[in-house]
Amino acid sequence: MNKIYTLLLFSAVLSFTACNNSSEEKNTDKTSAVPVTVSSVTAENNTPFLTASGKIEAANSATLSTRMMGFVDKVHVNVGEKVTKGQLLLSINNADLSAKQAQTSAGITEAQAAFKNAEKDYQRFQNLFADNSASQKELDDQRARYEMAKARLEGAKQMKNEVQSQFAYVNIRAPFNGVVTNKFIEAGDMANPGVPLASVEGPGNFEVTASVPESDISKIESGVEVQVVVKSIDKILPGTVTEVSTSAKNTGGQYLVKVVLDKTDADILSGMYVTVQFPVEKKTAVNMVLIPQEALVKRGQLTGIYTVSQSNTALLRWLRLGRTFGDNVEVLSGLAADENYIISSEGKLFNGAKITIKQ
Repeated sequence: MNKIYTLLLFSAVLSFTACNNSSEEKNTDKTSAVPVTVSSVTAENNTPFLTASGKIEAANSATLSTRMMGFVDKVHVNVGEKVTKGQLLLSINNADLSAKQAQTSAGITEAQAAFKNAEKDYQRFQNLFADNSASQKELDDQRARYEMAKARLEGAKQMKNEVQSQFAYVNIRAPFNGVVTNKFIEAGDMANPGVPLASVEGPGNFEVTASVPESDISKIESGVEVQVVVKSIDKILPGTVTEVSTSAKNTGGQYLVKVVLDKTDADILSGMYVTVQFPVEKKTAVNMVLIPQEALVKRGQLTGIYTVSQSNTALLRWLRLGRTFGDNVEVLSGLAADENYIISSEGKLFNGAKITIKQ
């Protein structure tokens, strides 16, 4: 009887444990599902016209530097501040130039005194020569002294102009009306020749520099009107092609096309990414798949994206990518149109992870 009782008790414990483990597994399966947000590639991303990605730039922009070496005394402006043409932006220590300026001023005073003296002597000998009281040799000598004194005075004045012109490189001023877009140096730093100090852009006039592959550059001509899609502000702006590069030597096989935007009230800023639509129909309609770059997954040199399997699990799929269009990138292979992919998740994803799609 004791053996039978013991066996029955052991069986009951096993049964209870199995039930409990089964319940835990169900709970684990339920709680381990990662909530995700999915998106799908739609037909609106496909276009029968030639497109190219680019970036908005200010038509009037300048990066200022100096050819003098010295410590920065003061930076008079801040980033985002509006400036007028000729306004002082920053000052570089100019003690050595001030000393040279004083030297040139003293040299001019000395040269002027020598010139006036030589001029009087030359006039005196001209009168003496007219009265036959001086020889031709004496008159020629005085003329030579006068010409040399005149040349020294002119040289001293030009030296002063040279020193004064160098003050433009220690007092950096705005070349036009605009906005300070960047500062590369602060007070106390050493300014070196050719190193950028500040950048200024003239607002209002913008242009786009787009990259076009070699297979399409022959179809684009200067003067053609285009549509520029600014996705960040959801605007389509008109523009005109003004320059078409004929060389891709230093641009990685891409040809640069410059488009000047028409004046607009749209709130566009320099640096925004755009897609330029050229009125050139492609020979064949191509289904272009575009996905946001934030949805990409990188593993070393491989790039992929998480898709949704039929069993509601995350499925990592490797992609081959093409051109970049602002925040989006073209998928050449690995993802077809109208397929769903995971754009964000509320937990860590891995290949085969259970997911729940947020509505």
